[in-house]
Amino acid sequence: MRRLLAVVLIAATASGCAGRTGAARTAVASSDWRQLFDGVTLDGWEPVGTAVWRVEQGALVGGQDGDPKRSGLIATRERFTDFELSLEFMIDEHGKYNSGVYLRNVPGARDRTGYQVNIGRAAVAEYTGGIYTDRWLAKGDETDAVRRPLAWNQLHILARGPHLEVTLNGKKVVDFTDPTPVPGFLAPGVIALQTYGAEGHSGWVKFRSMRIRELR
Repeated sequence: MRRLLAVVLIAATASGCAGRTGAARTAVASSDWRQLFDGVTLDGWEPVGTAVWRVEQGALVGGQDGDPKRSGLIATRERFTDFELSLEFMIDEHGKYNSGVYLRNVPGARDRTGYQVNIGRAAVAEYTGGIYTDRWLAKGDETDAVRRPLAWNQLHILARGPHLEVTLNGKKVVDFTDPTPVPGFLAPGVIALQTYGAEGHSGWVKFRSMRIRELR
């Protein structure tokens, strides 16, 4: 009886340790993610151009302060090569006013120098989640069936070399590998958020809950 009790105790202890080990492994995996935006300041970010960027209620807000001629980016000071990026966005509903997430952009550049994951309205050929360079490589949410107008949307981007995946509100809208990537598109660069006016309209875009996990 004592021997049986000892076996049971050892088994229970081993099971508990295994459970803690599994939890520890999960914690280690989760710790690879880190914040890109603290929700309070612009620390770690650098505005480029004349667009106006500010923090409001935990969100990074970009716009033109009433002047649709303003345009530009706000970019990370840190450079990234292969990564997963998770964020939430909300954008104005007007014409071709749009935004985007620039991947591996040249630091200090005012324009897109790498891949762009677009944020806009499909009704005016500005496809959310679409991959754009000098042309559309993939159109993402081509019918605006997944994006939520004037609401927070969750965007997940995976960039590993020329392979790009985009998931919008839990639905994968792009799984694309560039067959002839420009070498500079694969080099380390900053992540930049874009905004500019359209059709004489001064709009806005908001970002929050931005996290990144570098891939090795």
